[in-house]
Amino acid sequence: MAEKTEYEARVAGILKAELKRAGVTYGQLSEKLNEMGINEKPANITNKLARGKFSAAFMMQCLDAIGVRELRL
Repeated sequence: MAEKTEYEARVAGILKAELKRAGVTYGQLSEKLNEMGINEKPANITNKLARGKFSAAFMMQCLDAIGVRELRL
C-alpha cells in the first residue's frame, strides 16, 4: 500500500482532532452520518482516516455531523 502523502496525513489529522475535540467516537460518527442519510460503518470510517484518502465532501459531512461550523488551519 502506498504511503500517505503529507496532505493526506494533514487532513486526516485535522478530522481526527475535531472528532477528539467533540468527544465523538467513530461509532458515534457513523450513527450521526446515518441520521443524515449517509451510510458509513465505523470500520469504513476507520479505514478512510487511516489511509487519509477521502473526499472533501466526506470531510464536510463529518464536520457537519459533529457540529463543527468553523475550522482553523
